[in-house]
Amino acid sequence: MLLGSISNTMLTPLAEVLTRLIMEFAQTAFAVKDVLIEKETFKELARYLERIRPILKEMSEKNVKDTPEKTMQQGLVSLEGQIKKARSLISMCTSKSRIYLLVNCRMVVKEIQDITREIGRCLSSIPMATLGLSIETLANTAQLQRDMQQVQFKAAVAEEAIMEKIETGIRDHRIDSEWANGLLLQIAQAVGVPVDPISLRQELESFKQEKEEAQLRKSQAEAMQLHQIIELLVQADAATSEREKDSMYQIKKSAGGNHLPALQSFYCPITQEVMQEPVEIASGQTFERSAIEKWFSAGHHTCPTTKVELDNLEIKLNLALRQSIQEWRERNTASSIAASKPKLLSGNEEEVSSALRELLSLCEERCLHKYWIAAEGLIPVLVKLLQSGQRRIRKETLATLRSLAVDNIGNKEKIAEAGGIKQVVRSLARDVGEGQQAVALLLELSEAPNVCEQIGKTQGCILLLVTMLNSENLHAIQDARKLLEHLSNNDQNVVQMAEANHFSPLILRLSEGSDMTKVLMASALSRMGLTETSKAALAQQGAIPPLVKMICYGKLEAKAAALGALQNLSTLPENREPMIEAGVIAPLLQLLFSVTSVVMSLKEHAAATLANLTMASTTAKTNINDMFGNILEPDETIFQLLSLLNLAGPVIQGHLLRALLGMSSLPSARDVREKMREGGAIQLLLPFCEVPDNEVRIHAIKLLNCLSGDGAGKELADHLGLTYLKALVKILVDSNGDAEKAAVLGIIQNTPVSDTHVTQLLLQAEALPVIVSLLKIKGAKSGPSASQNVLVESAAGALLRFTVSDNLRLQQMTANLDVIPILVQLVQTGTSRAKFEAASALRQLSESSWKLTMPVMQGQTCFACFLPAPKIGCSVHGGICSVKSTFCLVLADAICPLVLALEEKGDSADEAALDALSTLLNEEHKLENGVQVIAEAGGIKQIIRLLTVGSVGAKEKAVWMLEKIFRVEKYKTEYGSTAQMPLIDMTQKGTNTTKPLAAKILAHLNILHNQSSYF
Repeated sequence: MLLGSISNTMLTPLAEVLTRLIMEFAQTAFAVKDVLIEKETFKELARYLERIRPILKEMSEKNVKDTPEKTMQQGLVSLEGQIKKARSLISMCTSKSRIYLLVNCRMVVKEIQDITREIGRCLSSIPMATLGLSIETLANTAQLQRDMQQVQFKAAVAEEAIMEKIETGIRDHRIDSEWANGLLLQIAQAVGVPVDPISLRQELESFKQEKEEAQLRKSQAEAMQLHQIIELLVQADAATSEREKDSMYQIKKSAGGNHLPALQSFYCPITQEVMQEPVEIASGQTFERSAIEKWFSAGHHTCPTTKVELDNLEIKLNLALRQSIQEWRERNTASSIAASKPKLLSGNEEEVSSALRELLSLCEERCLHKYWIAAEGLIPVLVKLLQSGQRRIRKETLATLRSLAVDNIGNKEKIAEAGGIKQVVRSLARDVGEGQQAVALLLELSEAPNVCEQIGKTQGCILLLVTMLNSENLHAIQDARKLLEHLSNNDQNVVQMAEANHFSPLILRLSEGSDMTKVLMASALSRMGLTETSKAALAQQGAIPPLVKMICYGKLEAKAAALGALQNLSTLPENREPMIEAGVIAPLLQLLFSVTSVVMSLKEHAAATLANLTMASTTAKTNINDMFGNILEPDETIFQLLSLLNLAGPVIQGHLLRALLGMSSLPSARDVREKMREGGAIQLLLPFCEVPDNEVRIHAIKLLNCLSGDGAGKELADHLGLTYLKALVKILVDSNGDAEKAAVLGIIQNTPVSDTHVTQLLLQAEALPVIVSLLKIKGAKSGPSASQNVLVESAAGALLRFTVSDNLRLQQMTANLDVIPILVQLVQTGTSRAKFEAASALRQLSESSWKLTMPVMQGQTCFACFLPAPKIGCSVHGGICSVKSTFCLVLADAICPLVLALEEKGDSADEAALDALSTLLNEEHKLENGVQVIAEAGGIKQIIRLLTVGSVGAKEKAVWMLEKIFRVEKYKTEYGSTAQMPLIDMTQKGTNTTKPLAAKILAHLNILHNQSSYF
C-alpha cells in the first residue's frame, strides 16, 4: 500500500508536491501547541520545520520543472512521509491519556528524534545545488541538515524521575497508599492534571482504558506493563472520593472495636518492632527489610533466627504479611480516632493535649487519616477547642488543624464551615507563638478559593496580618506576607490592605490592573483618611506615576478617580516634588483651561490638587521656580489662571486663589508676583474682599497681602477706595480667623505710610480703634497662640502710619486711645517682631515729646504762698509731661522695657529699641537728663555690649548714642574703660559710619588725639 502511495506521489508534478509540503509543514508546526507531553521537545521539532519552510518556498518559486531525476522525487516523497509520521505522533500525544503518554515518554522522545534526523537526511538527498537557489539558502540548508541529523533529545528530568520511581515500585511490589499517593500526585503535576480526587480518578480510568486497548491490539507486553503500573496507582487514596474514604473508615472502625494487639508474626525478630516492609529470605523467615539488609551488609550469610547457612542472600516482599499488618494498623487507627473524641471533650488539659498530639501524629503518618478524622466529626470539636482558655491547648489545636488541612481541600472547607476562620483570626492577636501557628493555618486554608474569600471577609483579619509584618518572628512575617498575596486576588481585600497601610498590592493594580480595577483602586485612595506617613509611603512605593497616567489618558471615570486620589496625596508637602516630577502639572492645567464640556467636579479636583501642590511649596526646601520649571514660565499661564477667577464658581475660585497664593508666597517667587501684578491681579482681587464665601474671601485677602508687598503698596493704594477699606475693617471686626485679620492688617501696612489719602480713608472707615483693639488680644493661660502673635505683630505694624512724627494731630488721636501703655507692654512681652513694631511706634511718638512738653511755670508773686505747689518738670524733657498729651517715655515707664529689648536678637528689635531710646538724647541742652535715665535703667552697659554682638545697624546706632553719652563726664568715667576695647576694635573693623564715631569717642576718653586720621 505504501509503495503504491509513493508511486502515485512520484507521478505528481513537483510544484504540487512542494506546495503541499509547505502547507503540511506549517500545519504540523502549528499542531505542536496542543501536545500533552514533551512540549519542549515538540517545540524544538516545530522550530526545525519552520526553518525548512523558507527553503521549500524558494524551491517552489524557482519553478522547478518536472524532471525524470529520481533523486529529487524520492527526497520530496520521503520528506512527506516523515511529516505524516510527525502528524501521527502529534495526534497520539494530543488524544491519549496523560498518564499513558508519561509512561511512554521515552518512546515519544525517541520517535521525535528519529523523525527529526530522518527529515534532515531527506533534505540532504535533494540535489539543492542544481536548483539555482541563493548562496545564503544553500548555506542555511547545509547547516540545517547537519543540525537535524545530529540532534539528540532526552525526556524531561521530572518525567525520567517518575519513570524510575515507577520501575522501582514495580520491582519492589510497593502497595502502600502513601507511596502511591506521592507517585500519583507527582504524575499529576508533571502532566498538568488537577490534584482533586475527581480529576485524578478520571485520569486513572482513562489510563485503564489504554490497557484494555492494548489487550485488544494483542500487545501483551504493553498490556502487562500498564497493568503493573495500574496496580501501583490504585493503592492511592488520593483518587478515591470522600464518600469512599468515609465508607472505608466506617468499615475499619466497626471491624476494629477496641485496640487490637499485634500478632507475634508482625514483629521483626531482629528489631522486635512491628514491621513496615516485611521480606522473606531463603530460610523462609521474615524480617524488616532495612534490618535484614543491614545484617547482610555486615557480612553475615546465615539466618538471624535459625543460624542456618543460606543458599543465597535474595529477599522478596512478603505481600500477604504486609497486607495483614496494614489491615491491623488501619483498624487500630480507626479505633484510636473514634476513642479521641471523648478525650477532646473531657475538659482535662492532659487528656485533651494527649489526644491532640495523637491526632497530629496520625495526620502526618498518612493522608488517609485526615479523611478519617473528618469522617469521625472531629473538626467541629477541634474548632471549639480554639476557644479554650489554655494557651497550650489552643496552640496544639492550631497545629493539628493545619496538618488536617494540608493537601486536603475538603478539610479546609470543613474547618471554615465549623466557624474556624473567626477563631483562628482571634489567635492572630494573641502571643507571638500562637500568632505564628494561626497565620500558618490561615495560609494553608487560603489554598482553597472559597475559604480564602471567607478569610478576607473576616473582621480584623487583614489588619492583624499587616500588623504581623512588623513582628520579630521571621516565620510569621513570611507566612503573613504570603497570605496577604493570596488574599490580594480580591480587590476589596486589596483596599482593606491599603486601609491598614499595606499599599504594594494596590499600587500593583494601579500599574497593571484592568481599567475598572484601576478606577476602583484610585477611588478607594481618594476616600481614605490617610495619615501623613501613609501618604509618604504611597509616593515612595510608586503610586503617583500611574495616577498621573490615568488623568492623562484615562476615560472620564478614570480621570475623576485619579484626580481624587492625587488630591488626597497632594496634601502632604513632601509629595509635591514626586508629583511634579511625574508630570502632574500639565494635565491639571489642561483640565482647568479646557473649554470643552469637562465635568465641573474634575475642574474642582484639578484646582484643589494644584492648590495643594503650590501651597506645599511654602514649606518645601526646593525653590518654586526650580520645581515648576517652564510650566509656569509663560505669562499666559498665570494670566489664564487669573482670568478663570471671574469665570469659575466659588469652589474653584477658592482653590485657584489658594494655588495663586502658593505660587506667589515664597520670597523667591518675586517674578511670579510681578507677573500677577502685571496681569491686573490687585485690581481683580479687591472685589473679593466683599464676597460672602469665607474660603474665597480669606484666600483672596491673603493673596492681596502677598502681592501688595515688594514695594507694590502704591499700586494697591491707587485702587483702594473707602468701600473696600470699610469691607476690610468689617473683616477685622467680624472675622473669627486670626490669619484673615492678619492679612487685612498686612494690606494696610503695605500701603505707603506717606499716603495721607489712604490714612484719611482709614480714619473714615474707623480703622484706628479697631487696630488698637487688636493689640489687646490675650491668649490662653499658656500664652497667646502663634496665629494670635502674628495678628498682634500685624496690628502693631499697621499702627505705625498713625504715629508718624510729622502729624501731631494723628499722634494725639492715637494716644487718646490709650495705645502707649499697650505698646510698652508689647515691648516687654511681645514677640521679636511685635517688639520691633512697638518700639518703632514709641520712637515716632517720642520724637514729638520735645515739641509738646509744657515749660514749668515758676510762681514769683506775692500770692505764691496761697497757690498750689508748682509742678515738677519731667526728668528728661524738663517740662510738664504726660503719657497721652506729650507721649513721654519716662512717664509711660517705657525706659526699662526698651533697655531689656536691647537683648532681643530677632527681627531687629534691638535696633528699634535703640532708636526709641535715642530720642531721649535729641536735645543737646537736656542731654545729661536723657543719659541719666538710660543709665539708671542699666542701658549703657547694654549699649556697650551691642558694640560687640549687635548687627551692623545696631552697632551704628549704639556708637552714635555712646558718643552722646560720653560727653557727660560722670558716665565717661564710669563706663569708658568698659567701652574702650570694643571701640578700638570698631576703629579697625567697623564701617565707614562707625569708624569716625568710634574714634571720636576714644578722643573723649583720651585714647586718641583729636587730630587722628580717624576723624
